[in-house]
Amino acid sequence: MRIRKLGVVGAGTMGGGIAALAASAGLPVILLDVPGKEGDRDRNGVARTGLDRAKKSKPAAFMDPDRSAMIRVGNTEDDLALLADCDLVVEAIIEQPEPKRALYARLETTLPEHAIIASNTSGIPIHSLLEGRGAGFRSRFLGMHFFNPPRYLHLLEIIPTPETSPETMAAARHFSDRVLGKGIVVARDVPGFVANRLGVFGMVLAIRQMEKHGLTIDEADVLTGVLAGRSKSATFRTADLSGIDVIAHVTNGLSQTTGEDFSLSPWVLSLVKAGRVGEKSGAGFYRRVGKEIQTLDWRSGEYNPQSKPEATGLSRIGKLPLRDRFAAIRDWNDREGAFVREYLLRFSHYVLSTTPLIAYDLTAVDHAMEWGYAWEIGPFKQMDLLGAEFLRRGFVELGLDEPALLREAREGFYSPDGTRVLSLSGGYEEIPREPGEIGLAALHLPTNRERHVLDDSNDASLLDVGQGVAVLEFHSKMNTLGEGVVAMLHRALDRVEHDGMDGLVVGNEDPRTFTAGADLSMIVGLLQAKDWSRLESAARAFQDTSLRIRTAPFPVVFAPFGLTLGGGCEFSLHADLVQAHAEVYMGLVEVGVGLIPGGGGTTELLFRFATELGPYAEADPFEGVRRAFQLIAMATTSTSALEARKLGFLRDADRITMNRDRLIADAVARVKDLAPDYVPPVPRTIRAMGKEGLGNLHYAAWAMHEAGQITDHEVRIAHELAYVLTGGDGPPRLVSERDILDLEREAFLRLAGTKETQERIAHMLTTGKPLRN
Repeated sequence: MRIRKLGVVGAGTMGGGIAALAASAGLPVILLDVPGKEGDRDRNGVARTGLDRAKKSKPAAFMDPDRSAMIRVGNTEDDLALLADCDLVVEAIIEQPEPKRALYARLETTLPEHAIIASNTSGIPIHSLLEGRGAGFRSRFLGMHFFNPPRYLHLLEIIPTPETSPETMAAARHFSDRVLGKGIVVARDVPGFVANRLGVFGMVLAIRQMEKHGLTIDEADVLTGVLAGRSKSATFRTADLSGIDVIAHVTNGLSQTTGEDFSLSPWVLSLVKAGRVGEKSGAGFYRRVGKEIQTLDWRSGEYNPQSKPEATGLSRIGKLPLRDRFAAIRDWNDREGAFVREYLLRFSHYVLSTTPLIAYDLTAVDHAMEWGYAWEIGPFKQMDLLGAEFLRRGFVELGLDEPALLREAREGFYSPDGTRVLSLSGGYEEIPREPGEIGLAALHLPTNRERHVLDDSNDASLLDVGQGVAVLEFHSKMNTLGEGVVAMLHRALDRVEHDGMDGLVVGNEDPRTFTAGADLSMIVGLLQAKDWSRLESAARAFQDTSLRIRTAPFPVVFAPFGLTLGGGCEFSLHADLVQAHAEVYMGLVEVGVGLIPGGGGTTELLFRFATELGPYAEADPFEGVRRAFQLIAMATTSTSALEARKLGFLRDADRITMNRDRLIADAVARVKDLAPDYVPPVPRTIRAMGKEGLGNLHYAAWAMHEAGQITDHEVRIAHELAYVLTGGDGPPRLVSERDILDLEREAFLRLAGTKETQERIAHMLTTGKPLRN
C-alpha cells in the first residue's frame, strides 16, 4: 500500500511539525484539532493557530514556506470526515489514554478499511490504547513516535503491537523511510520505548550526580555534553528546550508504569510549580536577560551569569578526539572526572540491564540515542571505547552487579572488524542495514578494502560500490577542497574512464558537511609567499576541474548534503545531475572572504540563468545577470534543497532524497539512469550585456553603499563581480564559457591581492566568522 495523503489530529508543536514535514515532502495533509471555544468566529482556529505556529517556528518547520499550502485545517467536531480519504492518520493529541481511545472510536467508523492509524505518544504502551477496538482497526494500528523538531531529528520509533499486521508495518516503514526521510528504530511496546526510557533516565541521573558531586548546572552540562559524546545541549539545556513541565510529566508516568524511580528533585519540581519551565516560559535552568545568558543556582534558586568551567582536566580532555577522550576519562580522577566516570558507569549499567526489555537489538539502542538525542555515538559504542574491564571494575566499586550482556560481550559489543554486533539471543550477528542502502564506511574495513578501495590518500578515497559505479569521498578537515582533493578528483575521473565504469558519484558520509569549500589556508600560504604564479595556476586548475566534471565522457552525479559552500557548490553546479539531501545548505559565499566564486561558479550561474530565459523572446536579458549578481553578492545560502531549487543552485531535473542514509544509493541510481546513452553536454554561448548591464549593476552597488548597507571594499567586490557577469565594459557580444571564465579568474586574482580581502581570509581562518571591512 502506498501512502499518498496524511491526516494529523492534534495541531500542537508535534502535530504541526509532523504536518509540516509531510507537506515539505510533497504530501497533501489534513490537520485537525478541537473546535474553537463557543463564540469564536473561527471554528478551525485551534488548528489554524497550530499551522501558523509551524510557519513561524525557528528553526523552520517547513523546508519551503510555500508548502504550507498543502495543509488543510479543520476541527474534530465538524471535519472528521475529511480524514476519509487519508491513507495514514497520525494522532498527536493530549498525552492521556482516555482522550486517545475516544478519538479512535470515532476514527474506526470514519476511516477506510485500508487506512493506517498511528499514535505519536511518547511513552504510553501502544497496546493499552486499543481497548474496545475491532480486529480490523487493531491490525492497522501502531505507534509512530516522532522526535521534536520532526524536520531535524532523524529518529522515528515504530512500535507495533502483536496484532499489527505485516502489511501495516511494511507500509509504515516504507513511507517513513523514503517519503519522510526517517531513521527507523522498531521498539518494544513498553513504557518510554527506547530513546525516552534511556534519555529520561540519563537526565534524572545527571541531576542526582550533580547534587552528589556538588557541581553547578554549567559544569554538569559541559560534562554531559559534547565531552561525553552527547549533544551540545547536554542535560539542562535539553530539558529547557523540551519543557521542564513535560519532563516532570514523563518522569512521573515512567515511575508509575515501570516501577523504577524516575523522581525529580524537589528543587526541579519547584521550578514547574513556579512556571519556570524552560524556553517557552522564558526561564528554567537557564534564562536570557537581554543578551546575557544566566544559569540557575540550584541551591539558592537564584540566577547568575553563565560561567565557563575551567578545570585543568576539562580543557585538556575536551580537545581530544572522541576515542582518546574516552580513554582519558577512564583515568580522570579530580572532582569533574569523578562525576563523569560515575555518571557513565551508572548510565551504562542501566542500558545493559534495560536493553533486552526495550529493544530488539543493540544497534537500535545506539541509533535511538544518536538520531533522537543527537549523540555523537550511541551507548554501546561508548561502552566499547570505555572497555569491558573499566566497566566491570567500576560496577564493583559502585556495588552494582554485572549485567548478562556485559558477560556475553567477549569481543566487545561490536566486533573488532566492525561488521558484527552482539545479539540479544546470544553470539554475534551481522550489523543490520536497511535494504538498498550503500554504506561507505564498511567498504574501508580490512575484509572489504582490497575489493572496494580503488585509490586512497589523506584527503579523499575512490571506492567501487558495485553496479559499475565509483564513489569519490572527501575526508579532509571540513572536507575542504585543497590540492590533494582536487588531484584525487582528477585521478577519479581518469580511473573511471580507464576502467570503463558507468560513472562517478561524489559524496560522503560526514554527518554535517559535504564540503566547506576551498582550502583557505592554502590560499593564505600562497598570498604570504606572494607566489602569484602558483595562485593563478591553482585558480585555473579549479576552473579546469569544474569543466572536467562537466565534460567527462560518463555521467558525474554529486550527492551534497548539509553545508555545501563555495567550491563545493561550484563543483556541484557543473555535475550532470545533483542528488541532494533535503537538508542541503548550498551557497556561493566567497564574498564573505572578499572574493568572488573563482572555480567556475560565477560563470555557471550566469550561463544557467541566461539559458533559462532563452525560450522567451520578450524576456529582459538583464534579469539573468541580476539574478546571478544578487545570489553571489549577498552570499545567499539555501536553507533546504527545496529552496536551493528556487534559488537556482538546483535545476528542475536535479533530485532530492529525504533520507540521508539513502543519499549515496540514490545518486548511484541516477548514474545508472544516465549511463546507457550518455553524451556530454555541448559548450554554450550567450550574449553578454557589456557596458549597459555593467552600469545598472554599478548603480545598484552605489545605492547600497549610500544606504550604509555595504562597505567600500564590498563596492569593489560588487564592481569586479559585475564586470564578469556583463562580459566587461564593451558593447554587447557573443561570449563562450571560456571567455567568462577568464574574466572570473582575473577578478578573483585582483581581489586576492587586496589588503582588505587578505584581512577577511585571515579573520575567517582565525575566528570562523566573516569580517566586514
